[in-house]
Amino acid sequence: ILKEINQTDIPIYKTWRLNERHYGSLTGLNKAETAAKYGDEKVKIWRRSFDVPPPPMEKDHPYYDVIVKDKRYAKEPSPQEFPMFESLKLTIERTLPYWNSVIIPQLKEGKRILIAAHGNSLRGIVKHLDDIPDDSIVNLNLPTGIPFVYELDENLKPVVSM
Repeated sequence: ILKEINQTDIPIYKTWRLNERHYGSLTGLNKAETAAKYGDEKVKIWRRSFDVPPPPMEKDHPYYDVIVKDKRYAKEPSPQEFPMFESLKLTIERTLPYWNSVIIPQLKEGKRILIAAHGNSLRGIVKHLDDIPDDSIVNLNLPTGIPFVYELDENLKPVVSM
């Protein structure tokens, strides 16, 4: 994007805090495989509840080393912070500290911010900005690849959202 608009001098920040939700032991399974292994009802609860996480990814999981030893995570997260599963609630708890400590200060400086992130981490930011209740946020659909814009007032409250 920056190359396309001839703005390659604008800094890019990368963080694990905006990664997609960690689906734990469900990682690598498609919906049919997951339902066959765990049952439709459990899968529905894990996918659509706010605070019920899936089973954790164990060290013998086929993707464990691929994820944990990925060189992009050499500096962070710490081993204690590295999630092995996440509910939407836990994903938001991971995402909002970055929002508050990195993005908010830049917005206060008057900068315009483009956030390219995954659906569930973005869902957490939208929940925060629009004060969406826990039981409603799971139904929010953020279409992939479709930009949306927030205009915030001086108190960083939405004037215009999505």
